[in-house]
Amino acid sequence: MPEVGEERHRCIPFCEALGSQVRAECEGLAGADGAPSVAGDILIVLHQQQSCPGHIGRWLIGRGYRLDIRRPRFGDTLPDTLADHAGAVIFGGPMSVNDTDEFIRRETEWIEVALKENKPFLGICLGAQMLARHLGSSVSAHPDAKVEIGYHPILPTTKAADIGDWPSRVYQWHREGFEVPHGSTVLATSEGYFRNQAFAYGQAAVGLQFHPEITCSIMRRWTAQNREGLAESGIWPRHLVEHVRHAPSVRVWLDRFMSAWTAGQVVTI
Repeated sequence: MPEVGEERHRCIPFCEALGSQVRAECEGLAGADGAPSVAGDILIVLHQQQSCPGHIGRWLIGRGYRLDIRRPRFGDTLPDTLADHAGAVIFGGPMSVNDTDEFIRRETEWIEVALKENKPFLGICLGAQMLARHLGSSVSAHPDAKVEIGYHPILPTTKAADIGDWPSRVYQWHREGFEVPHGSTVLATSEGYFRNQAFAYGQAAVGLQFHPEITCSIMRRWTAQNREGLAESGIWPRHLVEHVRHAPSVRVWLDRFMSAWTAGQVVTI
């Protein structure tokens, strides 16, 4: 396991400090003179101007995918079809799927495009809650207003074993949780405040309550923006120490998961 200082040294912000070439790839502009990507385009839906797809984006670009990044919250449209895309990922954000904003409704309804066309769809945190809501399940806060922040234990089900061992702890940052939709396959649960952590709908759609995309720089930005509250709750400064300890196993799992997800083989039905 690397020393904390070594890990910090490697924490280079993905979308902020890797140069114009990678930033161009993040914005779906990879490839010389508009040449098509090798593996296909992946639709990336983000919810803040400074958001980026972290390790998931790195993995996709490293496998020859081009990222088609859109932010409907700020006026970007969503495609009528995914015929020109190899899949779609909706990431998290500070908002709630229960909010009445137009972009929340639009994104949640749009998920039907991915499901109808049987394209790989991945929802992360808010994105998973959108998938659950689209499939008819409820999303709600903890009855005692509890939140989950930081690395917490996770319990994979036997169905989750199709993609190998899961990490013992994953990174959480949320105040709401979803009920598992009818007809879905539960992939992971928790004994913490929010039981449901991962589910698959069919073989192509997956919802993850946690954040496998988290990089050290993303984590440090989130915690810096909320440092006072985290310090009062005792979560800061153990964040960095926990990231050094648990992030490597999450990265190993993410590599296997993304390989299965892009192939539409997360679960065997």
